[in-house]
Amino acid sequence: MAPRKNKPISQTENGNGGRKIFGTDGVRGTANIEPVTAETALKLGRAAAHVFAEMSAQAGRAGGRTTIVIGKDTRLSGYMLENALAAGVMSLGADVLLIGPLPTPGVAYITRSLRADAGIVLSASHNPYEDNGIKFFRHDGYKLDDEIEQRIEHLVFSGEIESIRPTAGKIGRATRIDDALGRYVEFAKQSFPRGRTLEDMRIAVDCANGAAYKSTPCILRELGAEIIVAHNTPNGRNINRECGSTHPEEIQRIVKETKAQVGISHDGDADRVLLCDENGDVVDGDEIMAISALDFIKRGCLAQNTLVATVMSNFGLDETLQKHAGRVLRTKVGDRYVIEAMMKDDLNVGGEQSGHMIFRDFSTTGDGIVSALQILRIMTETGKPLSELKACLSKYPQAQRNLKVREKKPLEELPDVTKLVQEAEKELAGAGRVLLRYSGTEPKIRLLIEGRDGERINVQADQIANAILERIGA
Repeated sequence: MAPRKNKPISQTENGNGGRKIFGTDGVRGTANIEPVTAETALKLGRAAAHVFAEMSAQAGRAGGRTTIVIGKDTRLSGYMLENALAAGVMSLGADVLLIGPLPTPGVAYITRSLRADAGIVLSASHNPYEDNGIKFFRHDGYKLDDEIEQRIEHLVFSGEIESIRPTAGKIGRATRIDDALGRYVEFAKQSFPRGRTLEDMRIAVDCANGAAYKSTPCILRELGAEIIVAHNTPNGRNINRECGSTHPEEIQRIVKETKAQVGISHDGDADRVLLCDENGDVVDGDEIMAISALDFIKRGCLAQNTLVATVMSNFGLDETLQKHAGRVLRTKVGDRYVIEAMMKDDLNVGGEQSGHMIFRDFSTTGDGIVSALQILRIMTETGKPLSELKACLSKYPQAQRNLKVREKKPLEELPDVTKLVQEAEKELAGAGRVLLRYSGTEPKIRLLIEGRDGERINVQADQIANAILERIGA
């Protein structure tokens, strides 16, 4: 197979408002091709160390060296990028704490608990192993604001920090933290009520050969569950391969074969989760949000009786909460926007249909096992099976298409596509919606049509999808 050619990072496009390397969830792409190369990782490490040192000084936290945590998932390319990033950070005089493979929320937690100035995760989440990514957390475990990412990006390209070259004892050092896994396991367990256990519960787990291959089984076992674990033998190349939350048919199969009461399926970095009920039916993020929100309302724990979801979530979610004196606040697609809205209005539960769930009472970012533990808590407290709990949400039919594209041409330059979208919206007449957007992390365009007539919206989705593929299909 011929090697793929690198594209200069100054020309990299990601469909994200002209930014050069940062997308909706950090930097992401094919490993060893710009911008996910050792060379750019080194520059990012230098730029990040400089920015985080500035932020710490401005906040009055600078009491010594800047310290940055680096964690990763199980991809082969993680070794290369980890070393390059660490070298960049240390070359600016900051110290590195290496914690090895750990779920993304684990890196956020370790960053907070060790009082580091920032955290960096090497992961491409649900993407195949050939891809990788670099995303950043602030000292408090929250993802970076857009302006901070833009500052880092500017430093990467401007060369402003090329003259900053600490020497001798001012060069940073790297230390490996051996108890990071144990720390995260104890943290996650604290989100489950003290005194309650998962004894007498059989749980199937699909670890996606990813970052949760040790942590999730350990957490569930320590809470007393009988578990059946699959895809927990990562080899650097099998992360997300025909397993995990992007292949829910796998957890369905395992649940049916083992007669488990519930199935848990992660993505590669375990910041999301999809569940499977005892009948082998998938329980997605919308259903997890509905179950959780109604429980929180009943207990008087849902801040302002408001759940945060993206525009992709089913409209049935709004109707369900309205029946229980609650409401749904909608954001753009991306867990970062969900978290921003939650922080702005001091809300505590939010998420995405894809299974990114944020329970701010426990975590600062999406956490697959903490989310699963909330549902397991509700199951044990109510004595109800998951199939009964998920019935609280009555969904509108949805037709979704995720299409690979060769370029992200502005939609207004695709008149045949926009015409079909307008015709579909007119036909829905307010009893549904059409959403069309480019992915911020992949070369894809995502189409969602929601309406009361499942057959008709599938016809509309096929028509629009065919028009897109004719114009810009990969």
